[in-house]
Amino acid sequence: MRKPTLAAFALGGVISSLALTACDLEVPDLNNPSLSDLENNPTAITLGAACTGLLIGNRRNHAAENGYVMQIGILGREAYNFDAADPRYVSELLTAKHLNQGSPCGGNFWALPYSNIQLGHIVIHALDKIASTEVTDEQKTAIKGFAHTLQALDLFEVISTHDTNGAVIDTDRDPLGPLAPIVDKPTAYAKVVALIDQGYTELMAGGGSFPFALSAGYAGFDTPPTFAKFNRAMKARIAVYLPTPDYAAVLDALAPNVSFLDDSVPATIDFDLGVYFAYSTKPGDTANALINPNIYVHPDVLAKVQKNTSGNTDARLLRKTALAANPSRRGTTEKFTKLYSTPETRVAQIRQEELLLLKAEALWFTGMKPQALTELNIVRTGSGHLDPIATLPATDADFVSALLYEREYSLLFEGHRWFDVRRLNRLDLLPIFITVDPDTKVGTPDTLNVRYPLPLGECNARPGEPACALSST
Repeated sequence: MRKPTLAAFALGGVISSLALTACDLEVPDLNNPSLSDLENNPTAITLGAACTGLLIGNRRNHAAENGYVMQIGILGREAYNFDAADPRYVSELLTAKHLNQGSPCGGNFWALPYSNIQLGHIVIHALDKIASTEVTDEQKTAIKGFAHTLQALDLFEVISTHDTNGAVIDTDRDPLGPLAPIVDKPTAYAKVVALIDQGYTELMAGGGSFPFALSAGYAGFDTPPTFAKFNRAMKARIAVYLPTPDYAAVLDALAPNVSFLDDSVPATIDFDLGVYFAYSTKPGDTANALINPNIYVHPDVLAKVQKNTSGNTDARLLRKTALAANPSRRGTTEKFTKLYSTPETRVAQIRQEELLLLKAEALWFTGMKPQALTELNIVRTGSGHLDPIATLPATDADFVSALLYEREYSLLFEGHRWFDVRRLNRLDLLPIFITVDPDTKVGTPDTLNVRYPLPLGECNARPGEPACALSST
């Protein structure tokens, strides 16, 4: 029997909340629900556990040492990880000719998102088998909206990281059947948009409460109507990542009372209002590993930071970093010890500060340029404590340069810079450092990786797949 590929069926490990067991004897575990129970005889309890599993799966490795924020931060020249026990943070992510398809670095952001997408399908199918007396039709609609939203975000992670190398979108299928095709970037993004919009429609028809609890990171966004505001905030981000950005969709998603953006009174804006991944050191939970003392700020971030007319450095950098006791070997002296200070520090999924910058970008490229500068200055002065930009940028290129500065320091080490310079065609802003061998005096330039390759396991199951020949550079 051919082994299913990761994209076809990669559920293993995600449904930790269902306590799956592996035993040769077919003796049911009467204390813990199984996957077969959820698929064949779902109850409100098993369904709620699976929804919790979706949240766990969506959080996955975002704050892991080899996870999303860390790897995207390295590729985007925001950070270094000088872990002596694992040199791949430099030797593969920065100095190798390309990302390795078979390594935990180059093979990342594929199996785990698809695992969670598959769990979402299982949850949605289970709704057809559970009585309306146990879970009401309105609650079922809310669960569908919740599941489709997370599926959209999981697929968004796959295609945003793999970009023109493509992704699989036909995921609700027999895991032992023919493999679903790898589709191109526009087709994958169209699926992401369809899922996030379907989720929004369902959430808005899903009543006033979910039949399960969400994590603390969703405080204020833990009912169908408020989760729908999170859905629209993520729709705004997705819309600027599209091969052809849909700026009208951004403005629609950020309209008053649609998302959680409220810029009506700039002086009272809470830049940190939003949705977060929550962590803890409690048994069975996951801690934030970004407190690692080996993580340093890239020196390019320190070199470009601006000051106000009083000589004060951009407050965003000061809030997130601190002087390291021992400067690193790549010439940087700061660490992210303020941004991620404890194992329980949350990691932002999306904050109001980002929404302001998304709105500024959309306003500019839909012809409302003075309004765009106003939004940009709200962030620049309110969060960065810098002097406002007094003159309207003369060209689109000048505006993009100003936008990218604000986005870099507002969203520093939250997983954005690499994507921003790529989607706005400013890869030239990523510095190429040269490492000189002390013996031979030969210099080796850092590699500019712009996408992830398809994982080796996926490609081994697809002999001759053209997308598997595409690299990360």
